[in-house]
Amino acid sequence: MTSAADMREGAVNEQVVYQNPLLFLKIWEIQSVGVVRQAADPWDWHYHKEVEFLAIVEGGLEVQTMTSLTQLGPGDVMVVGSSRPHRTCCTGGKPLRYLVFQVDLVRHFDQSILPYLHHFSELKRPLEDLNYIFQESARARNEAYALIGDIYEETHKGEAGYEIAVSASIKRLLLLLLRGDDRGLLRGTEEAGVARLRPVLDYVDSRLGERIAVDDVRRLLGMSYHHFIKTFKRTMGIPFVDYVNYNRIKKAERLLLTTDLSIMEVSFEVGIWNMAQFYKLFKRHNQHSPKEFRQRMRN
Repeated sequence: MTSAADMREGAVNEQVVYQNPLLFLKIWEIQSVGVVRQAADPWDWHYHKEVEFLAIVEGGLEVQTMTSLTQLGPGDVMVVGSSRPHRTCCTGGKPLRYLVFQVDLVRHFDQSILPYLHHFSELKRPLEDLNYIFQESARARNEAYALIGDIYEETHKGEAGYEIAVSASIKRLLLLLLRGDDRGLLRGTEEAGVARLRPVLDYVDSRLGERIAVDDVRRLLGMSYHHFIKTFKRTMGIPFVDYVNYNRIKKAERLLLTTDLSIMEVSFEVGIWNMAQFYKLFKRHNQHSPKEFRQRMRN
């Protein structure tokens, strides 16, 4: 069986340019006059780290992933997982119109929903395995279609507060997948695993301005160093250090928006005493420096 890594060797690594860097997404409409691909035509594979949703407005679209070949028609919805090679072509010779929604889902897991990140980490299975939800449930398909349409409209109108509307619709999509997953594919990791880590999550949340060492938190659970590292990543979907840094940067964002602390003071408040490291981590999560972030958000 061809692995994702092998397939990516011959595919184009598409670099997605976000329409709003703070929302980490791109959404646009594709229209075609309905030319059908011939057998000899190139049909290129591509991939990107963003999750992709497709919503067909009219016409037919054929989508191939490593595990499926799917025919989509008007009103249909499909999701392709992060960094999963895929390719598409028009079918039926009729005019085609559809929405492409690419989003870095991880960026939309704030502290309130971070415990659900492990469901969508794709450590055990790609998100496209969830397309059975849209195929078997007209209600879920229609709701997802409407949410993607709302994200498109809000993004392109850009009215006051559209970021709130878009973020809410993305969370509704996540909720739709989570509650619509009757087969339990997203719950491959036991919920008890998150409950067991709760003392660690609470410890991190209350000490973001301090030094947080693996040795300190693993003792809370009575685990060895290596057992804790493996357990945390398997359960939460990200390494422990990345989890801590994610929460530090989210706290830094709030401080930059709601206080007049200097950037150095913000860095110290979130437990990062090396300014070069703070800038590096902040840009990794926001694509902007702390100063640019503050100016952009306040303006």
